[in-house]
Amino acid sequence: MSNGGIIGPINDPTRGQFTTTYTSSGSYTSPGFGPGQADYLVVAGGGGGGSASVPCAGGAGGGVGGYLTSFPGGTKLTIPSSPVTVTIGAGGAGATDGSNSPGVGAKGTSGSPSTFANSPSPITSTGGGGGGGGPTANKCGIPGGSGGGGSFPAAAGGSGTPGQGNSGGTGAPTSPAFGGGGGGGAGAAGSNGTTLIGGPGGVGLENLITGTATYYAGGGGGSVRCNSGAPSPLNAGTGGLGGGGGASNCRLVAGTAGTANTGGGGGGSRNAGEISPSPNSPGGSGGSGVVIIRQVCGSPTYQVASGVWSLSEQYNYKKQGTWTPSAPFNVDYLVVAGGGSGGSDNGGGGGAGGFRTSFPGGSGGGGSSESSITLSVESTYTITVGAGGAGASSSRGNNGNNSVISGTGITTITSTGGGAGATGNNGFTGNPGGSGGGGQKDTGPSTGGSGTANQGFAGGNGQQASNTISGGGGGAGETGNTDASGEGGDGVTTSISGSPVTYGGGGGGVQSKSGGSGGGGSGATSTPGVLGGDATVNTGGGGGGGGESGARGGNGGSGTIIIRAPSGAGISASPGTNTVTTLPAPAGGCKVAIFTVSGDLTT
Repeated sequence: MSNGGIIGPINDPTRGQFTTTYTSSGSYTSPGFGPGQADYLVVAGGGGGGSASVPCAGGAGGGVGGYLTSFPGGTKLTIPSSPVTVTIGAGGAGATDGSNSPGVGAKGTSGSPSTFANSPSPITSTGGGGGGGGPTANKCGIPGGSGGGGSFPAAAGGSGTPGQGNSGGTGAPTSPAFGGGGGGGAGAAGSNGTTLIGGPGGVGLENLITGTATYYAGGGGGSVRCNSGAPSPLNAGTGGLGGGGGASNCRLVAGTAGTANTGGGGGGSRNAGEISPSPNSPGGSGGSGVVIIRQVCGSPTYQVASGVWSLSEQYNYKKQGTWTPSAPFNVDYLVVAGGGSGGSDNGGGGGAGGFRTSFPGGSGGGGSSESSITLSVESTYTITVGAGGAGASSSRGNNGNNSVISGTGITTITSTGGGAGATGNNGFTGNPGGSGGGGQKDTGPSTGGSGTANQGFAGGNGQQASNTISGGGGGAGETGNTDASGEGGDGVTTSISGSPVTYGGGGGGVQSKSGGSGGGGSGATSTPGVLGGDATVNTGGGGGGGGESGARGGNGGSGTIIIRAPSGAGISASPGTNTVTTLPAPAGGCKVAIFTVSGDLTT
């Protein structure tokens, strides 16, 4: 007998996300209805910081524990019905140089591996390498998930494990500070130590597997020498974002430990070898690792929806605009990549992340608007929001990361990360990217990097005159230096979200030059130790150039992705940091999903 029902879209999923975080070793059992597919994050224990002795050097930072993840968009694990053993790697101990003989240092201990022993393909992350303690046999960093930094004189950092981490920075070659190298991070190599600055630890990586944006696996900072023969202030290296420990800025002060359950590296220290008996000022211990499993599973709390709706329910949902259409539908998009960092040491501005859109107004680099894309119902599309490039000391810095829309049945849309600005230290031209990084002013001067067609413009050239100026980073809307020498190129304004917003401004070059409209960071003064300005998050702006003596360039701004769908479309965005809103008239009730972090678009 007919009951007046109608077969329609399922109201709620039959299964939900079940996330388990392990901060100590144990076992994992598939919850709910049994075996299933799961994402994972496995981070090993970080390496301990090194300890160096007077009259030598600063101890180097510890490298981070190996970082392995499938989230988002990677290959999930098939979880068996039997329990899976979980091992959390301990952080390595910081070095303790108890000798009172000048010139004797000690390396930090490497961290221990973390494992999710899923058969037949266990996931094992390698422990982070310990930092070196110069200047003799213990000066080099230890290889690991990410390598520990090297100490004086010019000792190499340990290598990172491919696919898990990066190398540690090199120790300074000369006096007066003999800065130790920073430990490698999951997101970037540790920075080199310099004559005045300990190398900062490499930045970690952000992950949303728990539903909350969290950084893991930041490298430990390198320490510096501190005595009456050295100028003041001396700057010990900071720990990398993601739990890295900071280094000590003077003798008799221990390095800071890496944060527990991040895999962060420990900070380096500098012992007092000429004092008898020598007091211990150990390097910081590495942070312990973590394992996180995110499984789509069933349980008694996730009830099966029948998919059968009454006529009155169907009518009410349709009137409210929440009834999912059964046919595919077209959407407009905006995809902005992460901006490049500014260069250090009188560096050029970072280039903006690539800017691609199908919405009226045009793409970056003077390109036309692209074609919209067609989405299917009851489908999930992967949204990857590119991080901004991390600024670095005494080096070129880092390009921004790509932003991507991908999924079954659509052509992947990729915007290219912005190019890093040139540095006067060892990177004499701006990097190419979505928009190119600016050139530096001191050597050459140098040219800016090229932009990507239909995404962004080139960086400006460095200017060598009576008041030398480093080049501005390219913007989505114009070349660096267009408005004035050293200023970042402006971005492009779009109203895809319902209001006009400008994205993709290039970073300003050194000599206090402004970043371009659209989030570009300002350049520093040509002064030792003055950092470049960071770009605005979720604009894809480029970072500002850093000042003299290896001062860090500004960080690039993270990107963003926006999807604009018709009023009748049923779309949702995860995780909760991302939003879906309905636009008022005259936009006709269009739905706009704004992604500020990576996640999924579900139709």
